Formats: sequence, structure tokens, C-alpha cells
Amino acid sequence: MIDGHTKLYGLLAHPAAHSLSPLIHNTSFHVSGVNGVYLAFDVVPENLKPAMAAMRAMAIGGVNLSMPLKTAVLPLLDDITPRAKRLNAVNTIVNRNGKLVGDTTDGQGFVDSLKHAGIDIKGKTITVLGAGGAGRSIIAAAIEVGASKMCVFKRQNKSFAPRKALLESWSDKVSVLPYENEAAMTAAVSQSQIIVNATNIGMSDDNQLPISEAILNQLTSHQVVVDVIYFPLKTPLVKAAEKKGCRTFNGIGMLVHQAAGSFLEWTGKKMPVEKVIATVNQEVAKRGHF
Repeated sequence: MIDGHTKLYGLLAHPAAHSLSPLIHNTSFHVSGVNGVYLAFDVVPENLKPAMAAMRAMAIGGVNLSMPLKTAVLPLLDDITPRAKRLNAVNTIVNRNGKLVGDTTDGQGFVDSLKHAGIDIKGKTITVLGAGGAGRSIIAAAIEVGASKMCVFKRQNKSFAPRKALLESWSDKVSVLPYENEAAMTAAVSQSQIIVNATNIGMSDDNQLPISEAILNQLTSHQVVVDVIYFPLKTPLVKAAEKKGCRTFNGIGMLVHQAAGSFLEWTGKKMPVEKVIATVNQEVAKRGHF
């Protein structure tokens, strides 16, 4: 029941209407008995400053943001957490009595989703495909929890050299290699306990794989394969890895667990993740596409 004490939270994104965040958080409020409501607001970058002013003026409890707002909002905040500083991006803002504090829960969401499934990243060798926003957040979080080695593969374009320098400066456990280096990728995948697709390859209907058939043949039943995509629920990579006997995960676990990080910061309560994951799976299956 919405009343005079209901706290408002929301998503700032452009576009925003497709987002699963309202379903995730409103389900969590209902199950947890929190008097809150979460709405999606379509906000373009040029309207971000007044949106932040409105957040203060109306005592909105907190918001999530998508790109490009994750970086555009930084000068408008009062403070950001160390992990947000490392990534130079925030996906969560908490309103603490008018003081807006930014954080990033994306990478922790990846770690927590695997932990929830009984998989500990500490001491593991990981291959990460892609070094965009999702890839960088996963790499940073995996460093924090003690991954032993990470091989990151990125397209060899104009951002390759600076991205390589940045990621390798984070830890001597990180190596950034050209996506086009098939021999290096083959070796990395064969030696990894966890393989993560953080690219958007597999999101469309063309049945594309982010790795070649030769590299796919390196997969064994002792490995974990994670695709951060969740539309479709089973990407070509997940299907192929299942046939190799791998333990597989789509992106819903990371999506829900990163939201759980926001929910905890806003409310002080743990998100009912099992219920939320079931609800999100039903919705994604119903929609069938992004």
C-alpha cells in the first residue's frame, strides 16, 4: 500500500522502459515488507543535473543509473566509494539526508551470484571476454576477492592500449590480450576454471558465439562458464558450454545480485534473491527478447 510514508527509489536511464529493475526492487519491497516503490525514469544526460537536484529536494531514497549516466553523474555527487573511483563510474546512488553518495555494485553482483551458487572466485584462474563496463567491473571485483590470474581479451582498436595499461595497473594478476589472438585465447581458456563472456555477442538472433569452435573444444566439465547476457536466457555460448558438460550461468544472477547490493545500501535489508530470481526468470521467458 502506497501512503504518505512510502519512500521513492528509481532508475535513471535512457531508454528506461525496458528495464527489469522496477520488477526486481518492487518484488523485494513487497516480500521484505519495506514501504518503498521503485520507478523507471527516462533521463537524458543533459537533464541529469536537475534530476540530481530533484533527488535532494524530494528526498528520493536512492537511484540506479545506466550508461552513459554512470560516468556523467560523477561531478554531481558529494562522494563516491573507493571501488567506484577505481571504475570511474557508479550504478547506485544513496541519498543520506541530502548527501548523495555513489557506489558501484555490478562487480560485487557477479562475485555474489557465483558465491550464491557455491563457487568461490578466490584462487581461481579466470578468462574474461570483453573489457567494457561489465568486464571492468567483474575484473575489479575478482581482484578484490583474490582471483589468482585473469586473462582479459579485448578487441585491438584505438582503446586497446590505454585499456590494457589501466587494467594491468590494477593488479599484476591481470593480463590484457588482443581478442584476435586465437592461440592466446585457446591457451587461456584451457587453463581457466571460470570463463566469462562480458561482450554483447550472443544477444542477437544470429546465433553468434564469442569464441571459435576450436576454443569451444577446450571446454570441459570441470569449468564454469558465465554469460552476462540474460536476453535470451540461454545464449549460444551457454548452450554450447552445456553440451561440453560445463556448469553454466546466464546474466540474471549478476543482475539480481548487483541490485541486491543497491537494496542493502538503501534499506539495510538483504534482498530475497531466490524469490526475485524466480520472478525475473518468468518475466524474461515471457518477453522472449530484450
